[in-house]
Amino acid sequence: MEENDAYILGTDQEELRRLEIQHKVWQSEAKRGWKLADFKAGDNILDLGCGPGYCSMELASIVGKTGRVIGVDQSDGFIKYLEHIKDQKVLPIKPILSTFDELSLENESLDGIYCRWALAWVPNPKEILEKLKTYLRPGSKMVVQEYYYWTSHRTQPEKPNLKKAISAALKSFKESDSEIDVGKHLHQWLDELGMKIINARLMPKLATPNSGVWKWPRTFYESYFPRLIKMGYLTEQDMENAFSDLESLERLSYATLWAPLMIEEVAEK
Repeated sequence: MEENDAYILGTDQEELRRLEIQHKVWQSEAKRGWKLADFKAGDNILDLGCGPGYCSMELASIVGKTGRVIGVDQSDGFIKYLEHIKDQKVLPIKPILSTFDELSLENESLDGIYCRWALAWVPNPKEILEKLKTYLRPGSKMVVQEYYYWTSHRTQPEKPNLKKAISAALKSFKESDSEIDVGKHLHQWLDELGMKIINARLMPKLATPNSGVWKWPRTFYESYFPRLIKMGYLTEQDMENAFSDLESLERLSYATLWAPLMIEEVAEK
C-alpha cells in the first residue's frame, strides 16, 4: 500500500494539522469515554488506528510510567511521527506499524482498548472487534467511537453547491468496501460477542461560523474535496462553487452546521 493511500485523507503535514484540529474538537468526548471505562495508572491500553498519536499521548498521561499505550496504525508516516514524539517527551508509548488484520498481541494482555474512526474504513469491522476482545483481560473495557449517521451532516441554511459536494463525499464512502455508518451496528455486534454494554450514547456536534467545531468539517472539505476531483466525483468548478457557498455561510452569524452524528459504545469483557 502506498503511504498516501494508507488513509482516505492522506498522511501529509496538512493532514497532521487537520487531525490536530479534529482531536481538539473531540478530546472531551474521548476523555469521557475513558473515564467510563476506568482507564487508570498502570494500565496497558491499545489505541487502535492511532494516527499521529494525539489520543495516544493523552492516554499516556493517564497510564503513567507504570503503564503502557500501544499505538497501532497502518501509516508509516504517522508511526514515525509518534515514535519521534514519544522519544522526545519520554512517553510510555509503543508505536506499532500494522494493519488491523495483521496485528498480533498476546491474549488477555490489555486493560483497555480505545478505537475511534477506525472501523469505518475496514471491510471486516465485526471480525476486528472479535479479535480485539481476545486481547482484553476479563473485566476490562473497550471504548469505540464511530460514525452513526453520516447523512446528518448538513448546513442551515442549505447551500446547493456545498450540499452537492458533501453528497459526493458520502457517495464515495458508500461505494468503498467499508461502511461509513458502522456505528449503527456496534451495539448488536458487541452483544453478539458476549460483551457487556456499559454505556451507549450519541454524540452530536453543532457548529457556528468561526467556532472551533466549524473548523473540523472545514478542514475536511479542504482535504477531501480535491481528492473527490481525482476520483471523478466532483469537477474543479464543483469544488470552487462549494467553497463559495461555504464562505457565504461563514458571513452569516446565524448559520449552523451539523457534523456527522457519532456514537460511543463502552463495553466490558
